[in-house]
Amino acid sequence: MRTAVVMPAFNEAEALPGVLAELAEAVPDHEVIVVDDGSSDGTAGVAAAAGVTCLRLPFNLGIGGALRLGFRYAADEGFDRAYQFDADGQHDPSQIATLLAGLEHADMVVGTRFTTGDAGDPGSGEGAYRVGRSRNLAMGVLRWLVRRATGHRFTDTSSGFRALRRPVLELFATDYPVEYMDSVEALLLAVRHGFTVIEVPVRMRERRGGRPSNRNLRLAYHFVRVLIVLTAGLGRRNRLGVVV
Repeated sequence: MRTAVVMPAFNEAEALPGVLAELAEAVPDHEVIVVDDGSSDGTAGVAAAAGVTCLRLPFNLGIGGALRLGFRYAADEGFDRAYQFDADGQHDPSQIATLLAGLEHADMVVGTRFTTGDAGDPGSGEGAYRVGRSRNLAMGVLRWLVRRATGHRFTDTSSGFRALRRPVLELFATDYPVEYMDSVEALLLAVRHGFTVIEVPVRMRERRGGRPSNRNLRLAYHFVRVLIVLTAGLGRRNRLGVVV
């Protein structure tokens, strides 16, 4: 079974060498596809030096646009499955096997950073991935809206560690959301096309270099935008007489 690793990268020259070296050791039979999202540093050169496939965008499209290009390449090249992997070192290669094992039972697998405690709240279990109070509140709102809009309960709607079987890969090759917070809309897209989507618990790490590309104002804008998308989807379900 041919497996592709789709890795969007924007100015990740500092962290990328270590990430690619880890992948080469952990999954040497997986083809890594780095999508250089208009970087101004040496990201593309790092990928070329490592001998992996590098797709270069002439300017920064954002993670959604970079992922769509990577998925399109993987679909066109005939890969049977693919998974997203961050270029900043947050994703742990030791967790890849857990993620891919989920594809035996589903079309799409999301690696959740959160465990469920006795109270049933994501993030309350021992060893859970921790986030700040305001971010946790925002993520809670998104979880609730996704559950209302799809009828499915997800603990981590924004995780970027995901695996796809070929039918989902073909869908995402043409229709993957290109706006920021693409991960939330991708869940809606997959569920609404009738695909089985499940979560599996995985470990995450701190980023190894560089810095996050988004600022608070931009995050706030995209959060509001995705709320509108989710609310509109919820209204559509209600008009169709679907009980949520």
